[in-house]
Amino acid sequence: MDLSLVPVAVPEGANVIIGQSHFVKTVEDLYEAIATTVPQARFGLAFNEASGACLVRTEGNDEALTQAAVETALAIGAGHVFVLFLRDAYPINVLDRVKGCPEVCRLFCATANPLQVVVARTDQGRGVLGVVDGASPQGVEQDADRAWRQDLLRKIGYKR
Repeated sequence: MDLSLVPVAVPEGANVIIGQSHFVKTVEDLYEAIATTVPQARFGLAFNEASGACLVRTEGNDEALTQAAVETALAIGAGHVFVLFLRDAYPINVLDRVKGCPEVCRLFCATANPLQVVVARTDQGRGVLGVVDGASPQGVEQDADRAWRQDLLRKIGYKR
């Protein structure tokens, strides 16, 4: 088995959700979930089929995000993995719908941070072991940090 890190180039102003699913119908169900949950969202989706033709299946309403998702899915190269890039919506707006999709087995990440995917390669193929999302902790929040966090959540409308 060989291990490698696949860097993910998150497009400017976008977020990415990477997960694993089990059926080609995933692309249509995830398209519907995003489009009906946050109608103004711009997104691109790529899904690596793991049997049959083994194609990268795509959906989306933004060509550049769809192309970025395809490039990322191909670079990861693991079957049944999907890559969803979002703009004009945050993962928190759609995660419950993505997790609720019957075909979705797991989510590896939802982030806008610098990202690396840990990929194992065997003679059968490739699989995702996990992700490296952002940077390591630099300390523990203090009172001023806590106040900043609480204020931010109120400013952006997530808390009252």
